[in-house]
Amino acid sequence: MDKMQSNANASIGRGGGPRRGMPVQKPHDFKGTMGMLWKYMAGLRGRLLWVSGIVLVISGASIIIPLLSGAAIDAMGVNPGEVNFGALRNTLIILAVVYFTDVSLIFLREFIMAGLSQTFVNRLRREMFAKLQKLPLWFFDSHESGDIMSRLTNDMDTISGSVGQAALQLITGILTVSGTLAAMFIKSPILACVVLFTVPLIYFLTRVVTKRTGPLFKKQQFALGMLNSHIEETITGIETVRAYGQEEQVARQFDEENERLRDVGTRAHVWSSSIMPLLNVINNFGFVLVSAVGGFLALRGYVTLGTIAAFVSLTKQFVRPLNEIANTYNTFLSAIAGAERVFDVMSEAEEIPDRPESIPLTNPSGEVVFTDVSFGYRPDTPVLKHVSFTVPAKSRAAFVGPTGAGKTTIINLLTRFYDVTGGSITVDGRDLRDYTRDSIRSTFGVVLQETYLFGGTIMDNIRYGRLEATDDEVKEAARVAGADRFITRLRDGYNTEVADNGGNLSAGQRQLLALARAVLSDPPILILDEATSSVDTRTELRIQRIMAQLMRDRTTFVIAHRLGTIRDADCIFVVDNGEIVERGRHDALMAAQGTYYRMYTSQFGEDGLETD
Repeated sequence: MDKMQSNANASIGRGGGPRRGMPVQKPHDFKGTMGMLWKYMAGLRGRLLWVSGIVLVISGASIIIPLLSGAAIDAMGVNPGEVNFGALRNTLIILAVVYFTDVSLIFLREFIMAGLSQTFVNRLRREMFAKLQKLPLWFFDSHESGDIMSRLTNDMDTISGSVGQAALQLITGILTVSGTLAAMFIKSPILACVVLFTVPLIYFLTRVVTKRTGPLFKKQQFALGMLNSHIEETITGIETVRAYGQEEQVARQFDEENERLRDVGTRAHVWSSSIMPLLNVINNFGFVLVSAVGGFLALRGYVTLGTIAAFVSLTKQFVRPLNEIANTYNTFLSAIAGAERVFDVMSEAEEIPDRPESIPLTNPSGEVVFTDVSFGYRPDTPVLKHVSFTVPAKSRAAFVGPTGAGKTTIINLLTRFYDVTGGSITVDGRDLRDYTRDSIRSTFGVVLQETYLFGGTIMDNIRYGRLEATDDEVKEAARVAGADRFITRLRDGYNTEVADNGGNLSAGQRQLLALARAVLSDPPILILDEATSSVDTRTELRIQRIMAQLMRDRTTFVIAHRLGTIRDADCIFVVDNGEIVERGRHDALMAAQGTYYRMYTSQFGEDGLETD
């Protein structure tokens, strides 16, 4: 539910930052994040300088246009026959050139910024994805996949759509407001003070509205998350809903959540949408003040009609950027906060590199020795405590024990997803850390309890075990693994597209594909981590026969909860609370009537028959 809510929250501001009145996600280290953004702008700063120059010219043009319009009005005179046609013509020509230049530069600015921002985000996204490939496994264990994906997608979208554009709008707005204010004071200090009178009103109105919309939008985000969570749960569990006849209950709950979202959403949007009409009222009030005071001053001869007309345009131009700056600043802060989340990943420590003297592990015999190995995912919580054992080459070792005992941790250390914090692990008499990681992992074939299938065809997924394999080799691996039988019955055979991590295949079929993948990789050392726990008994027997062939002449590590699958193991290690409490063959452990005996009889009973 929390994840669903966070996804819903992220989608609200996607691509354009927060809406007006919405709570702003602020960065924790604004200065540091801006420094990182500037660093990643290397190679693009020249274009950024060009854009800055263009923005400066556009801001100047926006100030000149009202002044030229006022000059054109003054050139026409007050009384008939007083028109200065020469001055009017020249002013209009200059005004047309300025307008054309302004429009052209705006188009050029947007064109350059679009390419610049997309190039920047493309580079940042590529580097972040490459960074993810180098991070240690503990990073993914300690971060939800949805959060990582949000940083790579939502936060990147926010950066792409907001950082460059918001920065431009902020710079343009500040230059325009500053230049406009200077021009107004030069033309008429009195009218400039009249315009400034509306600024506190705008500030007060924005504060009042934002104070109310902030909590409302937070409630709306929460209500949207709850509604989306209910929808996801209902769709995912639709069979259970119908099996228990709860259609009316889930529909009633949906109506309640939907009504709650409608109510809070209506109030939030009424308040947020009211700010623009109210600002227009203040702006129009400013126009009235300028016109009234300007008319009074014109009658006294202090200003001309052209000055009044220029001030009306300058007033509009002065107030509009103030509103944009307030809204854009929030957008900019949210974008910087998104960039900060991205840079948090980029600054994570990468997997410890191989030692300079590391050598590749080639053609191993497969002897594995754990010597006084200790390890904890957190320094204060040991998972393995002084574990020692030897697995001879081409033998079968099984690890059993309760959930959380440390069985999978042993495998994680063996494959160097983590490094030991005490003791050592050797393969063929050499410390595991003396070998390169890539060569270690290519030495192991792993079949997990939860088989992961990638997007693509069945052939692509089997070939993942060895990318250079030919089609014939893939099919032979599938035949050996017993997967060929069901694959050939599919309409598209080996070209069948795998949907949603194998959602169009059964658990047994997915497991057979995992076995085929392992067969194709032809590993010297095989790891089977609960490889049959999610399949039915008949499929389990088939998979066991296939695994028996696969384990022949290989060092094999088997983790199993179904103890009947490991009775033929050369050595069974009973792991409990991070320690090996028993070891030996099945018959010897049963005779000892210790932990293994109790575990086995709880599954099969004293007579060896599996209990319910």
